[in-house]
Amino acid sequence: MTTHSIKTIWKKNNVFSTDIDGHEITIDLGEDQGGQNLGPRPKKLLLASAAGCTGLDVVEMLRRMRVEFESFDIKIDAELSDEHPKQYKSLKLVYEFEGKDLPEKKIERAVKLSFENYCGVLAMYKSAVPVTYDLIIKNV
Repeated sequence: MTTHSIKTIWKKNNVFSTDIDGHEITIDLGEDQGGQNLGPRPKKLLLASAAGCTGLDVVEMLRRMRVEFESFDIKIDAELSDEHPKQYKSLKLVYEFEGKDLPEKKIERAVKLSFENYCGVLAMYKSAVPVTYDLIIKNV
């Protein structure tokens, strides 16, 4: 079994810093919440982790399939609860590709494999809330 460990350090006010694999991540609140806006909010970092996890899977699979594309974006819309503790009630990912003569079946397969089998961050989300996705492929 592998264990991931991090240490988060309080800097000042609402600012926290975490070193992850030699990369410093600063977390803060927005000014409207009493922070200084020196970094992203914690919940949105969870969304970035989900997008990064599935994105890395998809890019690696498409590289192995020799699929070239011009751009690839992942948008996540997450519905937040109104009551405390405020948490995500659902997530919807939109994978969007642009390129010339894109092989739709290969892209669909890579996205589906990541979404259903490989992305551990999405697997954790799916154990707690409904998670769906759409795929947009634009041949330019």
